Amino acid sequence: MQEPSSYTPTKQESAAQITREIITRLFRGASDQGIAFRLWDNQVLFSESGVKPRATLVLTHPGALRRMFFPPGELTLGEAYLRGDFDIEGDIFAAMAFAMVIGGLAKQDMLYLVGKISSLPNSDPPQTFLEGRQPARLRGVRHSPERDRTAVTYHYDTGNEFYRLFLGKWMAYSCAYFSDPRMELDAAQEAKLEHICRKLRLREGDRLLDIGCGWGGLVLYAAQKYGVKATGITLSEPQVEYGSDWIRKSGLTDRVRVEVRDYRDLDAYEPFDKIVSVGMFEHVGQARQMEYFQCAYRALRDGGLFLNHGIALQASRPAGWFERVILQRGQFSNRYVFPDGELIQVSQALSIAESVGFEVRDVEGLREHYALTLRNWVKNLEANREQALRLKDERTYRTWRLFMSASAYGFESGQISVFQALLSKSVLGKAELPLTREDLYAS
Repeated sequence: MQEPSSYTPTKQESAAQITREIITRLFRGASDQGIAFRLWDNQVLFSESGVKPRATLVLTHPGALRRMFFPPGELTLGEAYLRGDFDIEGDIFAAMAFAMVIGGLAKQDMLYLVGKISSLPNSDPPQTFLEGRQPARLRGVRHSPERDRTAVTYHYDTGNEFYRLFLGKWMAYSCAYFSDPRMELDAAQEAKLEHICRKLRLREGDRLLDIGCGWGGLVLYAAQKYGVKATGITLSEPQVEYGSDWIRKSGLTDRVRVEVRDYRDLDAYEPFDKIVSVGMFEHVGQARQMEYFQCAYRALRDGGLFLNHGIALQASRPAGWFERVILQRGQFSNRYVFPDGELIQVSQALSIAESVGFEVRDVEGLREHYALTLRNWVKNLEANREQALRLKDERTYRTWRLFMSASAYGFESGQISVFQALLSKSVLGKAELPLTREDLYAS
Protein backbone atom coordinates (compact mmCIF):
# COMPACT_ATOMS: atom_id res chain seq x y z
CA MET A 1 0.00 0.00 0.00
CA GLN A 2 1.45 3.34 -1.08
CA GLU A 3 1.98 5.90 1.63
CA PRO A 4 0.12 9.20 1.10
CA SER A 5 2.36 11.98 -0.09
CA SER A 6 3.59 14.30 2.62
CA TYR A 7 4.64 16.97 0.14
CA THR A 8 3.39 20.45 1.04
CA PRO A 9 3.26 22.97 -1.81
CA THR A 10 5.28 26.12 -1.35
CA LYS A 11 3.49 29.46 -1.07
CA GLN A 12 4.43 30.26 -4.67
CA GLU A 13 3.10 26.92 -5.89
CA SER A 14 -0.16 27.41 -3.98
CA ALA A 15 -0.49 30.91 -5.39
CA ALA A 16 0.13 29.58 -8.91
CA GLN A 17 -2.54 26.91 -8.45
CA ILE A 18 -5.13 29.42 -7.19
CA THR A 19 -4.25 31.83 -9.99
CA ARG A 20 -4.66 29.10 -12.60
CA GLU A 21 -8.04 28.12 -11.14
CA ILE A 22 -9.31 31.72 -11.25
CA ILE A 23 -8.10 32.39 -14.79
CA THR A 24 -9.39 29.07 -16.12
CA ARG A 25 -12.84 29.53 -14.56
CA LEU A 26 -13.45 33.24 -15.15
CA PHE A 27 -11.31 34.38 -18.02
CA ARG A 28 -11.43 31.52 -20.49
CA GLY A 29 -13.38 33.81 -22.78
CA ALA A 30 -10.21 35.86 -23.22
CA SER A 31 -8.70 32.99 -25.21
CA ASP A 32 -11.37 33.52 -27.87
CA GLN A 33 -9.94 37.02 -28.32
CA GLY A 34 -6.40 35.71 -28.74
CA ILE A 35 -5.32 36.67 -25.22
CA ALA A 36 -2.93 34.48 -23.24
CA PHE A 37 -1.70 34.69 -19.65
CA ARG A 38 1.86 34.14 -18.45
CA LEU A 39 2.57 33.66 -14.76
CA TRP A 40 5.66 34.78 -12.87
CA ASP A 41 7.01 31.20 -13.07
CA ASN A 42 6.63 31.23 -16.90
CA GLN A 43 3.54 29.00 -16.95
CA VAL A 44 1.39 29.99 -19.92
CA LEU A 45 -2.40 29.67 -20.13
CA PHE A 46 -4.61 29.85 -23.25
CA SER A 47 -1.72 29.76 -25.71
CA GLU A 48 -2.13 27.24 -28.52
CA SER A 49 0.98 25.41 -29.65
CA GLY A 50 2.55 27.16 -32.62
CA VAL A 51 0.05 30.04 -32.50
CA LYS A 52 1.32 33.39 -31.24
CA PRO A 53 -1.27 35.13 -29.07
CA ARG A 54 -2.38 38.60 -30.10
CA ALA A 55 -1.64 39.82 -26.57
CA THR A 56 -0.24 38.32 -23.39
CA LEU A 57 -1.10 39.49 -19.89
CA VAL A 58 2.02 38.90 -17.81
CA LEU A 59 1.41 38.44 -14.06
CA THR A 60 4.70 39.48 -12.50
CA HIS A 61 4.34 38.00 -8.97
CA PRO A 62 2.22 35.58 -6.92
CA GLY A 63 -0.09 38.29 -5.58
CA ALA A 64 -0.72 39.91 -8.98
CA LEU A 65 -4.40 38.94 -9.29
CA ARG A 66 -5.02 40.15 -5.74
CA ARG A 67 -3.57 43.55 -6.66
CA MET A 68 -5.52 43.60 -9.94
CA PHE A 69 -8.96 42.79 -8.54
CA PHE A 70 -9.14 43.68 -4.87
CA PRO A 71 -11.58 45.36 -5.08
CA PRO A 72 -12.58 44.45 -8.66
CA GLY A 73 -12.88 47.56 -10.79
CA GLU A 74 -11.40 49.84 -13.43
CA LEU A 75 -9.30 51.95 -11.05
CA THR A 76 -7.86 48.94 -9.22
CA LEU A 77 -6.87 47.28 -12.49
CA GLY A 78 -5.36 50.47 -13.89
CA GLU A 79 -3.30 51.17 -10.79
CA ALA A 80 -2.02 47.58 -10.81
CA TYR A 81 -0.75 48.14 -14.35
CA LEU A 82 0.92 51.43 -13.36
CA ARG A 83 2.56 49.75 -10.38
CA GLY A 84 3.89 46.81 -12.43
CA ASP A 85 1.74 44.01 -11.00
CA PHE A 86 1.10 42.94 -14.57
CA ASP A 87 2.30 43.90 -18.01
CA ILE A 88 0.80 43.75 -21.49
CA GLU A 89 2.89 42.28 -24.28
CA GLY A 90 1.89 42.36 -27.93
CA ASP A 91 -1.15 44.21 -29.22
CA ILE A 92 -2.51 46.28 -26.35
CA PHE A 93 -5.73 46.90 -28.30
CA ALA A 94 -6.36 43.16 -28.39
CA ALA A 95 -5.78 43.10 -24.63
CA MET A 96 -8.58 45.63 -24.21
CA ALA A 97 -10.99 42.82 -25.14
CA PHE A 98 -10.17 41.55 -21.64
CA ALA A 99 -12.44 44.35 -20.45
CA MET A 100 -15.34 42.66 -22.22
CA VAL A 101 -14.68 39.46 -20.28
CA ILE A 102 -14.50 41.30 -16.96
CA GLY A 103 -17.57 43.39 -17.71
CA GLY A 104 -19.52 40.27 -18.59
CA LEU A 105 -18.89 38.48 -15.29
CA ALA A 106 -21.99 37.55 -13.35
CA LYS A 107 -22.27 38.75 -9.76
CA GLN A 108 -21.71 35.23 -8.44
CA ASP A 109 -18.46 35.12 -10.45
CA MET A 110 -17.45 38.42 -8.89
CA LEU A 111 -18.07 36.97 -5.42
CA TYR A 112 -16.02 33.90 -6.34
CA LEU A 113 -13.22 36.14 -7.60
CA VAL A 114 -13.11 38.24 -4.44
CA GLY A 115 -13.20 35.16 -2.22
CA LYS A 116 -10.42 33.41 -4.12
CA ILE A 117 -7.99 36.31 -4.47
CA SER A 118 -8.16 37.03 -0.76
CA SER A 119 -6.12 33.84 -0.23
CA LEU A 120 -3.34 35.05 -2.52
CA PRO A 121 -0.28 36.64 -0.92
CA ASN A 122 -0.03 40.42 -0.67
CA SER A 123 3.29 40.40 -2.53
CA ASP A 124 5.06 43.02 -4.64
CA PRO A 125 6.26 42.86 -8.25
CA PRO A 126 9.99 42.33 -8.83
CA GLN A 127 10.17 45.85 -10.23
CA THR A 128 7.68 48.24 -8.64
CA PHE A 129 6.97 51.57 -10.36
CA LEU A 130 5.99 54.00 -7.63
CA GLU A 131 7.77 57.20 -8.66
CA GLY A 132 6.27 59.48 -11.29
CA ARG A 133 2.62 59.97 -12.22
CA GLN A 134 0.47 60.31 -9.10
CA PRO A 135 -3.29 60.83 -8.70
CA ALA A 136 -4.65 64.35 -9.11
CA ARG A 137 -5.55 66.02 -5.85
CA LEU A 138 -7.95 68.87 -6.52
CA ARG A 139 -9.55 71.16 -3.97
CA GLY A 140 -12.25 73.76 -4.05
CA VAL A 141 -15.59 73.95 -5.81
CA ARG A 142 -15.87 71.50 -8.69
CA HIS A 143 -15.51 73.28 -12.05
CA SER A 144 -14.78 76.63 -10.48
CA PRO A 145 -12.22 78.67 -12.50
CA GLU A 146 -9.51 77.98 -9.91
CA ARG A 147 -10.12 74.23 -9.76
CA ASP A 148 -10.43 73.96 -13.57
CA ARG A 149 -7.04 75.62 -13.95
CA THR A 150 -5.51 73.19 -11.46
CA ALA A 151 -7.01 70.25 -13.38
CA VAL A 152 -5.65 71.52 -16.69
CA THR A 153 -2.24 72.19 -15.15
CA TYR A 154 -2.14 68.64 -13.78
CA HIS A 155 -2.73 67.23 -17.25
CA TYR A 156 -0.65 69.49 -19.47
CA ASP A 157 2.32 69.99 -17.19
CA THR A 158 3.28 66.53 -18.40
CA GLY A 159 5.21 68.58 -20.95
CA ASN A 160 5.03 69.74 -24.55
CA GLU A 161 7.87 67.44 -25.57
CA PHE A 162 6.05 64.41 -24.21
CA TYR A 163 2.94 65.20 -26.25
CA ARG A 164 5.03 65.75 -29.36
CA LEU A 165 6.08 62.10 -29.17
CA PHE A 166 2.65 60.91 -30.28
CA LEU A 167 0.46 63.80 -31.48
CA GLY A 168 2.28 64.53 -34.71
CA LYS A 169 2.99 67.67 -36.73
CA TRP A 170 -0.20 69.57 -35.90
CA MET A 171 -0.10 68.88 -32.14
CA ALA A 172 -3.83 68.22 -32.36
CA TYR A 173 -5.13 66.52 -29.22
CA SER A 174 -8.50 65.57 -30.71
CA CYS A 175 -9.80 63.14 -33.30
CA ALA A 176 -8.48 63.41 -36.83
CA TYR A 177 -10.63 63.03 -39.96
CA PHE A 178 -9.86 59.93 -42.01
CA SER A 179 -11.28 59.82 -45.52
CA ASP A 180 -9.34 56.54 -45.75
CA PRO A 181 -8.33 54.41 -42.72
CA ARG A 182 -4.84 54.10 -44.23
CA MET A 183 -4.20 57.86 -44.10
CA GLU A 184 -1.16 59.08 -42.20
CA LEU A 185 -2.02 60.81 -38.94
CA ASP A 186 -0.66 64.23 -39.98
CA ALA A 187 -2.73 64.17 -43.17
CA ALA A 188 -5.85 63.13 -41.26
CA GLN A 189 -5.34 65.89 -38.70
CA GLU A 190 -4.95 68.47 -41.46
CA ALA A 191 -8.13 67.10 -43.05
CA LYS A 192 -9.89 67.66 -39.71
CA LEU A 193 -8.71 71.27 -39.57
CA GLU A 194 -9.92 71.83 -43.14
CA HIS A 195 -13.24 70.12 -42.36
CA ILE A 196 -13.85 72.50 -39.45
CA CYS A 197 -12.85 75.61 -41.39
CA ARG A 198 -15.18 74.72 -44.25
CA LYS A 199 -18.08 74.08 -41.89
CA LEU A 200 -17.54 77.53 -40.38
CA ARG A 201 -17.35 79.10 -43.86
CA LEU A 202 -14.25 81.04 -42.86
CA ARG A 203 -13.42 84.06 -45.00
CA GLU A 204 -10.51 86.45 -45.09
CA GLY A 205 -10.81 88.99 -42.29
CA ASP A 206 -13.16 86.89 -40.13
CA ARG A 207 -12.51 87.13 -36.40
CA LEU A 208 -12.20 83.56 -35.12
CA LEU A 209 -12.11 82.42 -31.49
CA ASP A 210 -10.88 78.95 -30.50
CA ILE A 211 -12.02 78.00 -26.98
CA GLY A 212 -9.55 75.45 -25.63
CA CYS A 213 -7.06 76.01 -28.44
CA GLY A 214 -4.41 73.57 -27.22
CA TRP A 215 -1.04 74.30 -28.81
CA GLY A 216 -2.58 76.53 -31.48
CA GLY A 217 -2.69 74.31 -34.56
CA LEU A 218 -6.22 75.24 -35.61
CA VAL A 219 -5.84 79.03 -35.29
CA LEU A 220 -2.57 78.84 -37.22
CA TYR A 221 -4.11 76.75 -39.98
CA ALA A 222 -7.15 79.02 -40.25
CA ALA A 223 -4.96 82.13 -40.50
CA GLN A 224 -2.61 80.60 -43.07
CA LYS A 225 -5.28 79.02 -45.27
CA TYR A 226 -8.22 81.40 -44.87
CA GLY A 227 -6.69 84.71 -43.79
CA VAL A 228 -8.68 85.05 -40.58
CA LYS A 229 -7.70 86.97 -37.47
CA ALA A 230 -7.63 84.29 -34.81
CA THR A 231 -7.51 84.20 -31.02
CA GLY A 232 -6.99 81.00 -29.07
CA ILE A 233 -7.55 80.60 -25.35
CA THR A 234 -6.44 77.82 -23.00
CA LEU A 235 -5.77 77.38 -19.28
CA SER A 236 -2.37 75.80 -19.92
CA GLU A 237 0.68 78.06 -19.75
CA PRO A 238 2.96 75.47 -21.45
CA GLN A 239 0.54 75.36 -24.37
CA VAL A 240 0.55 79.15 -24.69
CA GLU A 241 4.35 79.20 -24.63
CA TYR A 242 4.50 76.57 -27.37
CA GLY A 243 1.76 78.18 -29.44
CA SER A 244 3.20 81.68 -29.18
CA ASP A 245 6.58 80.43 -30.36
CA TRP A 246 4.91 78.55 -33.23
CA ILE A 247 3.00 81.69 -34.26
CA ARG A 248 6.17 83.78 -34.12
CA LYS A 249 8.13 81.32 -36.26
CA SER A 250 5.26 81.25 -38.76
CA GLY A 251 5.33 85.06 -39.10
CA LEU A 252 1.69 85.43 -38.03
CA THR A 253 1.94 87.53 -34.88
CA ASP A 254 -0.10 90.28 -36.56
CA ARG A 255 -3.08 87.95 -37.08
CA VAL A 256 -2.89 85.17 -34.47
CA ARG A 257 -2.50 85.09 -30.72
CA VAL A 258 -2.98 82.53 -27.99
CA GLU A 259 -3.37 83.37 -24.32
CA VAL A 260 -4.26 81.95 -20.95
CA ARG A 261 -7.91 82.77 -20.40
CA ASP A 262 -10.99 81.04 -19.01
CA TYR A 263 -14.03 80.71 -21.28
CA ARG A 264 -15.99 82.55 -18.59
CA ASP A 265 -13.86 85.66 -19.22
CA LEU A 266 -14.82 86.32 -22.84
CA ASP A 267 -16.72 89.54 -22.19
CA ALA A 268 -13.45 91.48 -22.53
CA TYR A 269 -13.48 90.74 -26.28
CA GLU A 270 -15.51 92.25 -29.06
CA PRO A 271 -17.94 89.72 -30.60
CA PHE A 272 -16.33 87.18 -32.94
CA ASP A 273 -17.61 86.22 -36.38
CA LYS A 274 -16.96 82.52 -35.79
CA ILE A 275 -16.21 80.42 -32.70
CA VAL A 276 -14.86 76.90 -32.48
CA SER A 277 -14.19 74.61 -29.55
CA VAL A 278 -12.55 71.22 -30.13
CA GLY A 279 -12.07 68.70 -27.34
CA MET A 280 -12.75 71.10 -24.49
CA PHE A 281 -16.49 70.54 -24.01
CA GLU A 282 -16.08 67.30 -22.06
CA HIS A 283 -14.14 69.17 -19.36
CA VAL A 284 -16.78 71.85 -18.75
CA GLY A 285 -18.84 69.75 -16.34
CA GLN A 286 -22.54 68.93 -16.55
CA ALA A 287 -23.52 71.65 -14.08
CA ARG A 288 -21.69 74.28 -16.17
CA GLN A 289 -23.05 73.41 -19.61
CA MET A 290 -25.62 76.20 -19.63
CA GLU A 291 -22.98 78.75 -18.63
CA TYR A 292 -20.60 77.46 -21.29
CA PHE A 293 -23.10 77.90 -24.13
CA GLN A 294 -24.20 81.27 -22.75
CA CYS A 295 -20.61 82.53 -22.77
CA ALA A 296 -20.14 81.37 -26.37
CA TYR A 297 -23.46 82.94 -27.38
CA ARG A 298 -22.52 86.34 -25.95
CA ALA A 299 -19.07 86.19 -27.57
CA LEU A 300 -20.54 85.55 -31.05
CA ARG A 301 -21.89 88.26 -33.36
CA ASP A 302 -25.48 88.06 -34.54
CA GLY A 303 -25.72 85.57 -37.39
CA GLY A 304 -22.36 83.99 -36.57
CA LEU A 305 -21.50 80.28 -36.40
CA PHE A 306 -20.22 78.19 -33.51
CA LEU A 307 -18.78 74.70 -34.03
CA ASN A 308 -18.72 72.65 -30.84
CA HIS A 309 -16.75 69.37 -30.99
CA GLY A 310 -16.76 67.07 -27.97
CA ILE A 311 -16.84 63.53 -26.62
CA ALA A 312 -20.24 62.31 -25.49
CA LEU A 313 -21.90 59.37 -23.78
CA GLN A 314 -23.26 56.87 -26.24
CA ALA A 315 -25.11 54.76 -23.67
CA SER A 316 -28.89 54.96 -23.57
CA ARG A 317 -28.73 55.25 -19.81
CA PRO A 318 -26.19 56.71 -17.41
CA ALA A 319 -23.93 54.38 -15.47
CA GLY A 320 -25.69 52.95 -12.45
CA TRP A 321 -24.47 52.66 -8.87
CA PHE A 322 -22.91 49.23 -9.44
CA GLU A 323 -20.92 50.47 -12.45
CA ARG A 324 -19.84 53.73 -10.83
CA VAL A 325 -19.03 52.53 -7.32
CA ILE A 326 -18.22 48.82 -7.58
CA LEU A 327 -16.75 48.68 -11.10
CA GLN A 328 -15.22 52.17 -10.68
CA ARG A 329 -16.30 53.22 -14.19
CA GLY A 330 -14.34 56.28 -15.32
CA GLN A 331 -12.32 56.59 -12.10
CA PHE A 332 -8.92 55.80 -13.63
CA SER A 333 -9.21 58.67 -16.10
CA ASN A 334 -10.58 60.98 -13.44
CA ARG A 335 -7.68 60.31 -11.08
CA TYR A 336 -4.73 60.03 -13.46
CA VAL A 337 -5.58 61.71 -16.78
CA PHE A 338 -8.47 64.18 -16.98
CA PRO A 339 -9.64 65.03 -13.46
CA ASP A 340 -13.20 66.39 -13.27
CA GLY A 341 -13.97 65.35 -16.85
CA GLU A 342 -17.68 64.67 -17.38
CA LEU A 343 -19.54 63.34 -20.40
CA ILE A 344 -23.16 63.94 -21.34
CA GLN A 345 -25.24 62.72 -24.26
CA VAL A 346 -25.35 64.60 -27.56
CA SER A 347 -29.09 65.17 -27.16
CA GLN A 348 -28.52 66.87 -23.81
CA ALA A 349 -25.84 69.15 -25.25
CA LEU A 350 -28.01 70.18 -28.17
CA SER A 351 -30.99 70.79 -25.92
CA ILE A 352 -28.95 73.12 -23.71
CA ALA A 353 -27.53 74.95 -26.73
CA GLU A 354 -31.02 75.50 -28.10
CA SER A 355 -32.31 76.75 -24.76
CA VAL A 356 -29.61 79.43 -24.82
CA GLY A 357 -30.72 80.60 -28.26
CA PHE A 358 -28.55 78.69 -30.71
CA GLU A 359 -30.05 77.10 -33.78
CA VAL A 360 -28.71 73.62 -34.60
CA ARG A 361 -27.65 73.53 -38.27
CA ASP A 362 -25.67 70.30 -38.51
CA VAL A 363 -24.56 67.39 -36.30
CA GLU A 364 -21.92 64.85 -37.31
CA GLY A 365 -20.70 61.79 -35.41
CA LEU A 366 -16.99 60.95 -35.66
CA ARG A 367 -16.73 57.91 -33.40
CA GLU A 368 -14.75 55.72 -35.81
CA HIS A 369 -12.40 58.59 -36.61
CA TYR A 370 -11.43 58.95 -32.96
CA ALA A 371 -10.76 55.23 -32.61
CA LEU A 372 -8.35 55.43 -35.57
CA THR A 373 -6.71 58.54 -34.12
CA LEU A 374 -6.09 56.86 -30.79
CA ARG A 375 -4.61 53.81 -32.47
CA ASN A 376 -2.16 56.11 -34.24
CA TRP A 377 -1.28 57.90 -31.01
CA VAL A 378 -0.60 54.65 -29.17
CA LYS A 379 1.51 53.38 -32.07
CA ASN A 380 3.58 56.58 -31.96
CA LEU A 381 3.94 56.46 -28.18
CA GLU A 382 5.06 52.83 -28.20
CA ALA A 383 7.56 53.57 -30.97
CA ASN A 384 8.99 56.40 -28.82
CA ARG A 385 8.93 54.55 -25.51
CA GLU A 386 12.60 55.07 -24.68
CA GLN A 387 12.38 58.79 -25.30
CA ALA A 388 9.18 58.97 -23.24
CA LEU A 389 11.00 57.33 -20.32
CA ARG A 390 13.86 59.81 -20.64
CA LEU A 391 11.44 62.73 -20.64
CA LYS A 392 9.15 61.41 -17.89
CA ASP A 393 8.95 57.97 -16.23
CA GLU A 394 7.48 54.48 -16.57
CA ARG A 395 4.24 55.35 -14.78
CA THR A 396 3.54 58.31 -17.07
CA TYR A 397 4.24 56.18 -20.15
CA ARG A 398 1.96 53.42 -18.85
CA THR A 399 -0.78 55.92 -17.95
CA TRP A 400 -1.08 57.26 -21.49
CA ARG A 401 -0.59 53.88 -23.15
CA LEU A 402 -3.41 52.37 -21.10
CA PHE A 403 -5.74 55.36 -21.20
CA MET A 404 -5.52 55.88 -24.96
CA SER A 405 -5.89 52.17 -25.71
CA ALA A 406 -8.91 51.87 -23.43
CA SER A 407 -10.41 54.99 -25.02
CA ALA A 408 -10.00 53.47 -28.48
CA TYR A 409 -11.86 50.40 -27.21
CA GLY A 410 -14.59 52.69 -25.85
CA PHE A 411 -15.12 54.33 -29.24
CA GLU A 412 -14.91 51.07 -31.18
CA SER A 413 -17.39 49.31 -28.89
CA GLY A 414 -19.82 52.23 -28.97
CA GLN A 415 -19.64 53.07 -25.27
CA ILE A 416 -18.62 56.65 -26.06
CA SER A 417 -18.86 58.84 -29.13
CA VAL A 418 -17.67 62.19 -30.41
CA PHE A 419 -19.69 64.76 -32.31
CA GLN A 420 -19.43 68.08 -34.09
CA ALA A 421 -22.45 70.38 -33.75
CA LEU A 422 -22.66 73.42 -35.98
CA LEU A 423 -24.72 76.10 -34.26
CA SER A 424 -25.82 79.52 -35.47
CA LYS A 425 -26.74 82.65 -33.56
CA SER A 426 -29.84 83.36 -35.60
CA VAL A 427 -31.58 86.71 -35.32
CA LEU A 428 -35.18 86.99 -36.61
CA GLY A 429 -34.62 83.90 -38.71
CA LYS A 430 -31.49 85.24 -40.39
CA ALA A 431 -28.17 83.47 -40.07
CA GLU A 432 -25.09 82.85 -42.12
CA LEU A 433 -25.89 79.92 -44.37
CA PRO A 434 -23.65 76.89 -43.72
CA LEU A 435 -22.27 74.96 -46.64
CA THR A 436 -24.57 72.33 -48.07
CA ARG A 437 -23.67 68.74 -47.28
CA GLU A 438 -22.97 68.19 -50.97
CA ASP A 439 -20.32 70.91 -50.86
CA LEU A 440 -19.02 69.95 -47.45
CA TYR A 441 -18.51 66.28 -48.15
CA ALA A 442 -17.47 66.58 -51.79
CA SER A 443 -14.23 64.72 -52.45
